[in-house]
Amino acid sequence: MDALLDRVRAGYQRVEAREAHEAARTGDALLVDIRYAALRDRDGLIPGALVVERNELEWRLDPQGSHRVPEATGHDLRVVVICNEGYASSLAVDSLRQLGLHRATDLVGGFQAWRSAGLPVEPASR
Repeated sequence: MDALLDRVRAGYQRVEAREAHEAARTGDALLVDIRYAALRDRDGLIPGALVVERNELEWRLDPQGSHRVPEATGHDLRVVVICNEGYASSLAVDSLRQLGLHRATDLVGGFQAWRSAGLPVEPASR
């Protein structure tokens, strides 16, 4: 698995938590949280992040797909994928790049790095 992650990550530049936060704040990136519901309920949400279950990610972010979300505006969209610790997100980025989202990247360390950096987190609504 480590070799696969190394190969995938060699194809793009990953971002740190503060860089992702700034890119989202300025409108330069769409944060996409792919953590499963139990983790979101336990740890909270990143304000403004689009929540998309991992098994629906490609369907929702393909700009040419019939099931895309309104935020999937085109192949130039900068997407920062966030999982819990930064592993599943790397594999998700590889898949998005195969769909033509050439600016897709992920957050080093995932949600845990975001929270450790002291960036905004809000409770999940119950």
